[in-house]
Amino acid sequence: MHSKLNIRPSQPQRRWLLILKRVLLVVLSLLLILGADALVRMHRAEDGVPVLNYHQINDVDNNALTVKTDQFEAQMKYLADHGYHAITPAELTDAWDNGTKLPDKPVIITFDDGYMDNYKNAYPILQKYNLKATIFLISDFLDTYPNYLTWDQAAEMQQSGLIDFESHTLSHEELDKLSHEERMHQLEDSKKALEWHLQKKIEYIAYPCGDYTQEVQDDTRVAGYRAAFTVHLGYAEKDKPQYMLDRVPIFGGMSHMLERFKLRLEYAPAFVPYEDLRASLRAHGLTWLAGRINTP
Repeated sequence: MHSKLNIRPSQPQRRWLLILKRVLLVVLSLLLILGADALVRMHRAEDGVPVLNYHQINDVDNNALTVKTDQFEAQMKYLADHGYHAITPAELTDAWDNGTKLPDKPVIITFDDGYMDNYKNAYPILQKYNLKATIFLISDFLDTYPNYLTWDQAAEMQQSGLIDFESHTLSHEELDKLSHEERMHQLEDSKKALEWHLQKKIEYIAYPCGDYTQEVQDDTRVAGYRAAFTVHLGYAEKDKPQYMLDRVPIFGGMSHMLERFKLRLEYAPAFVPYEDLRASLRAHGLTWLAGRINTP
């Protein structure tokens, strides 16, 4: 007779199996919670407006802030072909504050910083598809650095009626790291410079790096801005504070293809819990674990 093999796990093995089961249970519970949160956010954001956030549009820079020109055109064509109507921040807040009616499927197209390629590459495409856009300008950089817009180019774009210009501060200082006096200088003097050069009222700002605190929000309101945009993923929603409006970052260099764009455009609120978890893990030094959480 053959004796039966003893395949019972040892005490240390049983301990590790128990730990593994508990970890898997925690992970499963977390995924279920995040999934439920995603569904709730999608429902709450039914009346929200996607605010697309671009930076550079060119075929030279391979970095996270750059979208290739052909990809950008494909994205703008998608908006035009699928009934999206590009609006300005003013049209959005007028609807919220005064009840002005928005068009069907509104979207706001924004660019941060004011790069030269916005004029050379993005502007002709926006003209081709008759889409409005807003460029948040670093006012001290115009007519200063060769890879940024000139005031003449900004004036030309503004005169087309398609391009709206707003503030991205004087010199792109992170507002939450400044003193109150330095912060007000960035907020107020960029507003004054833009209004003087462009002969229009400046009422909106995108926070440099998207960083803000309650003090930053308060100072932004005092400086005369009507609303402010972050780089936190999500739709701009009426029931959220108007000095911390979400956007949909469209970054990614070579990796950001059309299908990914469509997912972000149409389902951004569903991805917010996962993006927030990833940001929290990074903030606590768990970068490897954060890197395992992938969203479009």
